[in-house]
Amino acid sequence: RSSWLLLAPLLTSPVPVITAPPCSLCSEGAHRFQWIRNLVPEFGISSSHVKVLSSPAEFYELLKAQIKTAKQRVVMASLYLGTGLLEQELVDCLEETLEKSLEAEGSSNLRVSILLDYTRGSRGRKNSRTMLVPLLRRFPEQVRVSLFHTPNLRGLLRLLIPERFNETIGLQHIKVYLFDDNVILSGANLSDLYFTNRQDRYVLLQDSPEIADFFTELVDAIGDVSLQLQRDDTVQMMEGMVHPYQGDKVAYCEIANRRVMEVINSARTRQELLHAKTFHNSGQQGSSLLAQQGSRASGELKPDPDTWIYPLIQMKPFGIQIDEMVTETLLTEAERDARIYLTTGYFNLTQAYMDLILGTRAEYRILLASPEVNGFFGAKGVAGAIPAAYVYIEHQFYSEVCYLQQQQRVRLQEYSRAGWTFHAKGLWLYLAGSDLPCLTLIGSPNFGYRSVHRDLEAQVAIVTENKALQQQLHQEQEQLYLCSGVVSAATFEQPNRYVKLWVKLVTPLIKNFF
Repeated sequence: RSSWLLLAPLLTSPVPVITAPPCSLCSEGAHRFQWIRNLVPEFGISSSHVKVLSSPAEFYELLKAQIKTAKQRVVMASLYLGTGLLEQELVDCLEETLEKSLEAEGSSNLRVSILLDYTRGSRGRKNSRTMLVPLLRRFPEQVRVSLFHTPNLRGLLRLLIPERFNETIGLQHIKVYLFDDNVILSGANLSDLYFTNRQDRYVLLQDSPEIADFFTELVDAIGDVSLQLQRDDTVQMMEGMVHPYQGDKVAYCEIANRRVMEVINSARTRQELLHAKTFHNSGQQGSSLLAQQGSRASGELKPDPDTWIYPLIQMKPFGIQIDEMVTETLLTEAERDARIYLTTGYFNLTQAYMDLILGTRAEYRILLASPEVNGFFGAKGVAGAIPAAYVYIEHQFYSEVCYLQQQQRVRLQEYSRAGWTFHAKGLWLYLAGSDLPCLTLIGSPNFGYRSVHRDLEAQVAIVTENKALQQQLHQEQEQLYLCSGVVSAATFEQPNRYVKLWVKLVTPLIKNFF
């Protein structure tokens, strides 16, 4: 099929970039970021509940272990579930856990909810759907599989664009994996590459019921406006719900916005009340109500929080732009001599993010994929040219940095590791004079046009005053950047950086779709 089919998405209209709201940072301390709670719920936890993982194998083993011990809920949101042996092992773990739950209680309390993207999850004859249908047939009362279909892929556009290319219009890109009260935030999908040799980021939030409740409700809300997988591998909408591509687009997006914002606002109200009660109680009685509320059956009390979690949601198709607002504000407000380490597997920053990086005072160390570790390296057909397109975009940005004489302040570094691909994304913020980060962003966004305008995204801002957790985050950053080399003018003179003329011509037209 012609590569010019890539141009078909241009029929959809672009969305204007917003400007970030004014920021009211506190003057001192790591927790100068409390302004974020004006937009989203703030969850205060102990740093001892946060564990940073470093490898795909560790991530995979943790997923299996968490599934096996789950008693109440398993909620997994991902772009897709792969079809290999490792993915089948995950499905087998789910089946065994559901089976044991039924045997132990007669009627199981365990609920499994899986949210995937419709187009990516339906690709090919053997796909995510065929992997999960047996679970639905066996446990129809306990298992729900929702397949999100972007409302922007409809009508003639949906008929014209072939499989794979239809994924350029918009996706369910959120990656969150939770088991009872334990939550894993990552950029990794449920596929064998992400379990073996595709480097990503992963953080485990243990014994965090309020955060687990929030992400359960968020996945439920998106699931409610998604197609429901049936036992015969067909799909249908919930009764009374507007269809994402057959129904009225405006009505669908309004319903979706309302459902998701209800989750965000109700959680924010709950956390504000809890914060107010905690503050009042600590002033009058010298003890924390939060600790009392966190007590479990064992009678243990939670320690006072030294770490704060802020969920940042971006769903531009539904008019939700929270992650964009917070990210732009963080970049805008970063002070002179602050350092921001920003990483993305697909370097294709929005114009707004580029302007802020080039026009503000902080130092930037930007980690991106060398062509050989790009996920599209060696792909067949048009997709095989995508790494060259990223090289072209990178070269343009580097040239702009040089033109503005910002090479000392803004440095590009390329991740390179034999036999591996690179998919890590997020940032670490080091305040001026500090050797350790006090804030990190981790989750699904890549800081590109797709993440901001097309896809459903979620990440968390983790803010911590705890030195041990700051050290964990610093080591995570160092470990990733150790596998990199600094980009210079000589980088683009290497033979493997040659970009064909047609790629240079087409890239500006299609860069908003990958």
